[in-house]
Parts: sequence; C-alpha cells; structure tokens
Amino acid sequence: MVPALNNSDNLFVANLQSVSLEKLVKSKLEVLFRQQKDTQVEISGLYNIVLEQVEKPLLELTLANCRGNQVRAAQLLGINRNTLKKKIDTYKIHAKNIRN
Repeated sequence: MVPALNNSDNLFVANLQSVSLEKLVKSKLEVLFRQQKDTQVEISGLYNIVLEQVEKPLLELTLANCRGNQVRAAQLLGINRNTLKKKIDTYKIHAKNIRN
C-alpha cells in the first residue's frame, strides 16, 4: 500500500523548476523533524549541517559556471575572494572537479 502524501512530503522532479529553494529546504526540514520525532533521535548541529549541505553545492556550481575563476565566482556570490578560497579549502573542493 502506498502512503498518502501531503504537499511537503515529496516534491516530484517534474515540479522542481516551479518550486522555490526555500520551499524545498522547508519541505526537507519538515520531513527531518517528523522523522526525528517518530524515532526519538536527538539532532545536534542542525544549523551547520544545513549550511554545509546548501553552501557546498552552491560553491561547486558557481565555480563550475565561472569555469573555475574564483574572482568571478566570488563576485557572483557577493563574497570576498579570500572568503571563497577559505570555503573551497573547508569543503575540499578540487579545481579539477569544477572546470567544465
């Protein structure tokens, strides 16, 4: 038997273009909190976990879009180039993986 789905349980791939990032994140967090409540497992460090899971792909895709040009990527992101470099090092993003 397939469980009934409410609006925030699953967002189908066909609808991803019309769904905001905010709604996707909210939906995922609602599921996470529901699972946490059901399993009674404590969550710790959620803020950093969420930031990392959003920030790393943001940096990778921005760098790929800028063909590895860190100055251009930093400008696009609205951050200092040195800050970008620190984040690249923190997330261990490799230049060979970002140049397309």
